[in-house]
Amino acid sequence: MGPGTRRERIWDPALRAFHWSLAALVVTNWLLGKFGPSDMTLHFWLGYAIIALLLFRLVWGFVGPAPARFARFLQGPRAVLAYAREMIRPQPSNWPGHSPVGALAVVAMLAVLVLQVTTGLFADPDDYVNVGPLASQVSSSTSRDALRWHNRGADLILILVILHWAAILFYRLWKREDLVRPMITGWKWVRRR
Repeated sequence: MGPGTRRERIWDPALRAFHWSLAALVVTNWLLGKFGPSDMTLHFWLGYAIIALLLFRLVWGFVGPAPARFARFLQGPRAVLAYAREMIRPQPSNWPGHSPVGALAVVAMLAVLVLQVTTGLFADPDDYVNVGPLASQVSSSTSRDALRWHNRGADLILILVILHWAAILFYRLWKREDLVRPMITGWKWVRRR
């Protein structure tokens, strides 16, 4: 795939299953939240599944294979800026795993999803039906604030998903680098750094 590159197994099966499961659950739950029935029971159950996936990712970020570990892919500002300058070149970067900029996107998505599930647990829309399971543990003012933040979080998730898709298209069309296939197969062309 180019000089100085080799095909390497980057993404392990558990991380790939996490990615695709989380994508399916988040998109489905977003659609249910925006257009779903007035009874949000399925939305709640899918939210609990998202919590389980986020907990898995947190643990996997410390004990999983090297490419999945936070310590491996989170880098300092210098590395992020250097990669951002390189990123605009119309050639594959063949980065081994998440690039420094991609790692920031991963952290942003995970942080927003943690905020989203947390606010969902405490939200109370005052309809006596779709009350978060922990809403009774906080004041009504706090549960209304949680609902407001939950609604804003849904918009932020939409923005992050669109940016994610745009980045995939940018890499595919501009850099001629496929980011989807490695997340399906686990194999990626990488350049030694």
